[in-house]
Amino acid sequence: MERMASIDAAWLRMEEPANLMMITAVLWFEEPPDWERLKAVVRERMVERFPRFRQRLVEPEGGLGLPYWEEDPAFELDAHVEHAVVPPPGDRAALEELVSQWMSTPLERSRPLWQLHVVEGFGQGGALLARLHHSIADGIALARVLLSLMDERAEGHFTPEPERREAPTPGWMKLLRGARTVAQGTRAAWKRGAELIAEPIQVGDLVRQGARGAATLSRLALLPADPPTVLRGELGTVKRAAWSEPIPLEEVKAIGRATESTINDVLLAAVTGALRRYLVERGGAVEDLRAFIPVNLRPLDEPIPRELGNRFGLVFLDLPVREEEPRRRLRELKRRMDALKRSPEAAVTFSLLGMVGLAPAALERRIVEVLGTRGTLIMTNVPGPRHPVYLAGTRLSGLMFWVPQAAKLGLGVSIFSYAGQVTVGVSVDAGLVPDPRRLVSAFHAELSSLASTDAGSEG
Repeated sequence: MERMASIDAAWLRMEEPANLMMITAVLWFEEPPDWERLKAVVRERMVERFPRFRQRLVEPEGGLGLPYWEEDPAFELDAHVEHAVVPPPGDRAALEELVSQWMSTPLERSRPLWQLHVVEGFGQGGALLARLHHSIADGIALARVLLSLMDERAEGHFTPEPERREAPTPGWMKLLRGARTVAQGTRAAWKRGAELIAEPIQVGDLVRQGARGAATLSRLALLPADPPTVLRGELGTVKRAAWSEPIPLEEVKAIGRATESTINDVLLAAVTGALRRYLVERGGAVEDLRAFIPVNLRPLDEPIPRELGNRFGLVFLDLPVREEEPRRRLRELKRRMDALKRSPEAAVTFSLLGMVGLAPAALERRIVEVLGTRGTLIMTNVPGPRHPVYLAGTRLSGLMFWVPQAAKLGLGVSIFSYAGQVTVGVSVDAGLVPDPRRLVSAFHAELSSLASTDAGSEG
């Protein structure tokens, strides 16, 4: 048996019936993949390479201390690769409904905490739905695991190298840039990255040595609660997922060039505008809202470690929702983002999450409840491969993913780019946001507004 890392235990213990700690992804194809070949790929590249996918969770006697991982003696791959069917007419709305159903369904705790659903009946090609528990790894690591199932060519085939503990990383994988490191910590923190991974508490020790770290701790402690809006409230067990039509990445780049902003700035500003539109339509208060943004702290030019695990921090971005004019909203968001890039906030929260995992369950629940009052949504941005890739010989048409809404938040926004296009997805609590497609439509409308060349509207 292997003791679970404290930061992984923190995510395990956050789970409640109305707040499942699952990372969900859906991949879709223009042609049906060879499902038997897919199972062979999953066995080679997931199950045989990463022990967590064949290990189950063991709680300590009396519920005290950290849980353990142990090999599941009854492990069967077929129990983790199931078939599902999209009902007629087999369009995206039907697939969204299927994803929503499984997003609302907890994983079975008595066996390894992951499930793949081979989806038939979607369009002409089918889809693959993945559900993986956050205690196995963070969203960036699990996205890399799913992408490692891919080949650069239809005829490609992965052959493990038994003499190496780590499989080679494809060249295109090096283009994966995690969650767009919006906060990079201090220069010293990155130089000591390997040490920080080995002993998370050192992150806190490091930042406390300087005034910036102390100031960050003070800021986090004094963050005010987010204002009450229609996006906040008690959670239910029913979740809903929706995602946008793919958007040409060149269109986003053009807006960035015209406004001297990054691609990330433009996308986040469009999300901010979509939130404003939605609040206005619902007739609620329009207030600036705080987003929790995961920041990868693991080097992405190195192989994924066999033990996986969570290696990320959080930064807290105040979204300028109250700003009505799109270009001014973009400039203000960029200003706030630039300030976060110079902050060690991600390193500090990584340390705090590790300490939370060591706390008694009752104390952890209280900490999570307090944290949940400080924000309204989780927002992630993961760039994928820049050119088309293939799964089991079939070209991948698109991919969308969602991280769980930790701290009892009811809204998550995910951005994923692939092969020159970007897709935006939302996952919501159905009781708070019964109409997630309105958020998606508002995002498209905001991008169009930002693309407008009417400079006179900027003021």
